[in-house]
Amino acid sequence: MGTQYPEPDPHHAPGLGPGDGVPPEETPQGEGSTGAETGPRDKQTRGWAKGPAIALGILVVLCAAFFIAYAVTVAL
Repeated sequence: MGTQYPEPDPHHAPGLGPGDGVPPEETPQGEGSTGAETGPRDKQTRGWAKGPAIALGILVVLCAAFFIAYAVTVAL
């Protein structure tokens, strides 16, 4: 991942015509893929927000209580 490839020399690149133009049937050279804005952003949060985590916890407790109550009434 640490290998850096040098930029191609525009004077020896294939497909370039006179005046540094690219013929219509040729694909132009790509740009460098690494720049100053690559990588993760500065502020990244991890995990869930408190609201959705609490709502999911309440839902799980209610479902568990329902199935426990159902099992108790069926067993009687």
